[in-house]
Amino acid sequence: MYITTTIPYVNARPHLGHALELVQADVLARHHRRRGEPVRLQTGTDDNSLKNVLAAEAEGVPVRELVDRNAAAFEGLRGPLELSFDGFIRTSGHPGHRAGVERIWRAVGHDLYRRHYDGLYCVGCEQFYPAGPCPDGHGEPLQAVSEENWFFRLSRYQDALAELIRGGRLRIEPAARRNEVLAFVEAGLSDISVSRSAARARGWGIPVPDDPGQVVYVWWDALANYVTALEGGDYERWWVRERRKAHLMGKGVIRFHAVYWPAMLLSAGLPLPTDILVHDYLTVDGRKISKSAGGAVDPVALVDAYGSDAVRWWLLREVPRVGDADFTEARLIARHDEDLANGLGNLVNRVVTMVCRFLDGHVPGGEPPADVSGAVHEALEDFDFRRAAAAVWTLVEEANRYVDREQPWKQAGPARERTLGGLVAACRELAVQLEPFLPTAAARVAAAVGGDRLGPPAPLYRRLSGVAH
Repeated sequence: MYITTTIPYVNARPHLGHALELVQADVLARHHRRRGEPVRLQTGTDDNSLKNVLAAEAEGVPVRELVDRNAAAFEGLRGPLELSFDGFIRTSGHPGHRAGVERIWRAVGHDLYRRHYDGLYCVGCEQFYPAGPCPDGHGEPLQAVSEENWFFRLSRYQDALAELIRGGRLRIEPAARRNEVLAFVEAGLSDISVSRSAARARGWGIPVPDDPGQVVYVWWDALANYVTALEGGDYERWWVRERRKAHLMGKGVIRFHAVYWPAMLLSAGLPLPTDILVHDYLTVDGRKISKSAGGAVDPVALVDAYGSDAVRWWLLREVPRVGDADFTEARLIARHDEDLANGLGNLVNRVVTMVCRFLDGHVPGGEPPADVSGAVHEALEDFDFRRAAAAVWTLVEEANRYVDREQPWKQAGPARERTLGGLVAACRELAVQLEPFLPTAAARVAAAVGGDRLGPPAPLYRRLSGVAH
């Protein structure tokens, strides 16, 4: 499975919304690897945006300096968020990206033409709109732009795109987003501008082949990363032969990925992605988290304060499949304490304590009281991380209920051994099922209940509430 995230602009450092998508992609990758499937997880940064140029001008630094600094912050999320991506592409520095963009441009040359354009442009979206304000909430007024650009005959692919979506060859989840895209396509597609004047782009970006006065539209440039990141035989392996190619993205960029990108590929005669997986937004006080509009939450600072498990678990346990999720540190702390400290930590500590006390640490055989692997896989196939996390958590809940029901401290002989053996087996299965979601927690649980003889108990988690941070 080839799994990709969107590549964000680097006009500022990453925020918690970027962490959401990266963690979701990481869970999918870890889950499918655990099932023995070949996986490539790809992410990166979009360095060639006008937003990056304007941010550098506002800061009074060279564009290259700002882009390099902020791109490094995005790549640096690997450690704090425990990400397992296999490739990280930067569109301004990847050795094969510019050449790949040029190849695609030439491959669709039969669908390109030049014409004059007048329109209203949102720099935040890097997109033209027929009227204002920007529908994605960027605060700056739309800019009136009048120039001659290269256009792509998107209208030529309206029927083909509609058929791909209706037939499920291009799968869009959740269904509400599929219906949204299909309605947009069936309402009629207009040709789109796919270049900008080099003067307006401040000379930053990839020049249009054989037309140096124009630069390639940043979205065209960025979308190409899904194939240009694949060097040598990787392209054949992961884009041509791979059965599943899944793009993860926020709802605000679905049109680019589910309409423009497939049309580009159809025009170029290249394979299509198979899955478009869409999440909604994180908000703070009801407002979308944004680098430019304020309300940004630094995921690294959150990890420093509360730990990677707390951050990953809130993103996976609290964010719904459909609908925005409002973030507060109080909610993160409450979820950590309820689930990780009181639920998981308490369960493992009780089990290890009883095995050490009653059986001198020796582990008897036993079967776990529940099997959740099917429910977890089904939920992740539906792109429902909250349901998947809840399915894993049924192991914790069932095991804790089993302790309370069987009361092994009141049992003796084979009955006690059978109960404790089942509880150790449950904790071991929990470590397996938890690994895609919380790799550190899974490793700690596995270490606590691994082997033929358990060591002395040690707390997995301490409560965060009431602790100064």
